[in-house]
Amino acid sequence: MEYKVTVATGTSEYSGTNNYVYVTLVGERGASERTLLDNPGLDLCRGAVDEYTVRSSAPLGRILLVRLEKQRYWVEDNWFCRYVTVTSPGGHSTSTFPCYCWLVGDVQVEVREGTAKKQSGDTLPQERAHRKAELQERQKIYRWQHWAPGLPKCIDAKSEADLPQDARFANEKRSDFERSLQFALLELSLKKLVIKFGKSWDDLDDFKRIFWQLKSSIAEYTMQHWREDWFFGYQFLNGSNPRMIQRCKKLPSNFPVSGDMVQAFLGPNTTLDKEIKAGNVFLVDHGVMDGIPANSIRNQKQYIAAPLCLLYEHPDKGLIPIAIQLEQNPSRDTPIFLPNDPPLAWLLAKMWVRHAEFQVFQVLSHLLSTHLVVEVICVATLRQLPAVHPIYKLLSPHLKYSLEINCRARTQLISADGIFKRVVSTGGEGLLVLAQRGYKVFTYRSLHPRFDFVDRGVNKLKNYFYRDHVLMLWEAIHKFVSSMVSQYYSSDSEVEEDTELQAWISDVTEEGFVDAPQFGLANDLKTREELITLLSVVIFTSTAQHAATNNGQFDWCAWVPNTPCTMRQPPPTDKDAVTMGFIMDTLPDISQSCVQMAITWHLGRVQPDAIPLAQYAEQYFTEPEALRVIDSFREDLKEVEEEILRQNKGLELPYLYLCPSRIENSITI
Repeated sequence: MEYKVTVATGTSEYSGTNNYVYVTLVGERGASERTLLDNPGLDLCRGAVDEYTVRSSAPLGRILLVRLEKQRYWVEDNWFCRYVTVTSPGGHSTSTFPCYCWLVGDVQVEVREGTAKKQSGDTLPQERAHRKAELQERQKIYRWQHWAPGLPKCIDAKSEADLPQDARFANEKRSDFERSLQFALLELSLKKLVIKFGKSWDDLDDFKRIFWQLKSSIAEYTMQHWREDWFFGYQFLNGSNPRMIQRCKKLPSNFPVSGDMVQAFLGPNTTLDKEIKAGNVFLVDHGVMDGIPANSIRNQKQYIAAPLCLLYEHPDKGLIPIAIQLEQNPSRDTPIFLPNDPPLAWLLAKMWVRHAEFQVFQVLSHLLSTHLVVEVICVATLRQLPAVHPIYKLLSPHLKYSLEINCRARTQLISADGIFKRVVSTGGEGLLVLAQRGYKVFTYRSLHPRFDFVDRGVNKLKNYFYRDHVLMLWEAIHKFVSSMVSQYYSSDSEVEEDTELQAWISDVTEEGFVDAPQFGLANDLKTREELITLLSVVIFTSTAQHAATNNGQFDWCAWVPNTPCTMRQPPPTDKDAVTMGFIMDTLPDISQSCVQMAITWHLGRVQPDAIPLAQYAEQYFTEPEALRVIDSFREDLKEVEEEILRQNKGLELPYLYLCPSRIENSITI
């Protein structure tokens, strides 16, 4: 019996191999000959799709597994296999076996046919044994560890070099990642030499001197409008931290703003009490920053504030700040800054709020609420779901590269000697304390966008493009997940009885989020709707929510006075004493400003190898029904994109971060 076998090699650099590769087909009735894949000329090279003939002395029945073996020839040469197809004798049927993994060293890999199956769908002993062996091997490779107490658990790896090859960046991505950071730091270090290393700026306009090659249209718009109150308010809605603002139903007792103080900034014929009751007053409270230990940079103490900012949705001016307090525990002498204060005092108060925003969005909204959450899901998925499981196939594209980018963050960005320690006021101990505080009150509910908007009371806020686009994306993602789950689970009982799925959710909650006392995710799944909601939250978080917090950080932070990474003088206590010299001594110095600009450009830039949402480069699903669901998802996202572009037509300041074509399939940066 002769079977036609097609073998597809990966398309990235160094995917091909000159080592020996053998294939064996394992069927219901036995196994084929062990066959060396060796056509005349070059085969198994990068991007190749090679055909071979595999013989068997008797019919094999349904092919259960394709066994691939690689053996070294002279030197080790790793090989990435995309997939294998097997056509039966006579060409009556062809089956696809997705692989998408590296063969490293002298190794044997067995891959299942592409039809997604729960454990209950495997009736043969060979199939069940393969599932069990695959998970046992993965659990040895992917282990939990604590990066720091009081935070989500992560992968057990000291650096990205400790990760298995399948979890690593492709060679092109690794090269681009490292080159782009070097480019940014080199270009800006040259500027430091030109404009005197380590000194303060003389004037706000001096910050323009680092706007050379690294720029964007929104960063330049920010530079022009950052002093304006409407622009300050706009960033709470559509900047990099759009989940902080909440409706103010009652003024906090530690924020003694009176109606008389702010009467001049309200609309005509109204009062503060009336506007609060009408739902037009909003609060941004950075209480989580109170008492965070401040960093020391080059032996100079940095400073941190925990501001409260009251905002008003003015009928003509939009969302504007009307009062700012820079302390959580005010004394009789603590100033409340107002828009009619001396202009430099009001400007500096807003800078302090934006400085707090930098810390909160980087550490809590970005790192904790997207990167670390998705890493928990990634590790649990690799440990508990075999590759043939439908939920593994569904999640895999949305977890790609998450482990490496988080390892790099822990070693290069937020480590004891990383970039945060060198230029950010919460660098070092402060970063961990802030993350631990945020994690103590972190909830699963807050990750669900519909609940988030309701809980913050912001459903009626105008020009909240982030909210409007998120809700469209949530509907598309939820519909997609619901359709996909319905393909494989026909009832709630099938969810409850899926032991691999229950082991997965148990690993997520009892290992990954074990130290989150208020997280609120049960350690079992009882219904299809619970499963659909959780999977939708995971995919939304790893795609749209990450894009919303990550992709605009250069736009809002490149003009350093708009969102300073650190402050070098304490918050002002005397409004009349604020001078331009004091502001310049407070803002990041030249060196710190250059690094802030470089790192936000590096992290926020469009990735050259980005795979947009729902454009699955690796086809894990092979069933026609599942492929139709994916096609429908793409059509829904196309409609979302068209609507977003329509809404942005003619806007002076567009909001395009949540266009599906600009959202990556996973967290890769």
